[in-house]
Amino acid sequence: MKLIIASVISLLSFSALAAPEGTLSVHILNQQTGLPSTGVQIELDKQQGESWQHIATGKTDADGRIKSLYPQAENMEPGVYKVTFKTGDYFKSQNMNTFFPVVPVIFNVTKQNQKLHIPLLLSQYGYSTYRGS
Repeated sequence: MKLIIASVISLLSFSALAAPEGTLSVHILNQQTGLPSTGVQIELDKQQGESWQHIATGKTDADGRIKSLYPQAENMEPGVYKVTFKTGDYFKSQNMNTFFPVVPVIFNVTKQNQKLHIPLLLSQYGYSTYRGS
């Protein structure tokens, strides 16, 4: 019985230390078509002094989303992060040119495991982003 209780406490402790699902989500909509941008590669990096440490890479789903870009097995610590949207490959797959082949979005995390959402509204010759909810 003590072993079962200890195991449960251990599991609960581990889950409290990990980043919850959806700590960092992203969403891309193509403003020209009004449709989600599917299959866009996105990279997440954290600033470490003068350089960037790679954290994760993902691709948007059929709805243009990555619901959980930050690794769930780790805490998302405060700091400066960068999400890089690889838009050039997306537009190439649509047989379109783009002026912005890469869209880097640098943002500040102020609290551990802060729930963040970064939407990107995209067209061939412009983009807009903001802190979503």
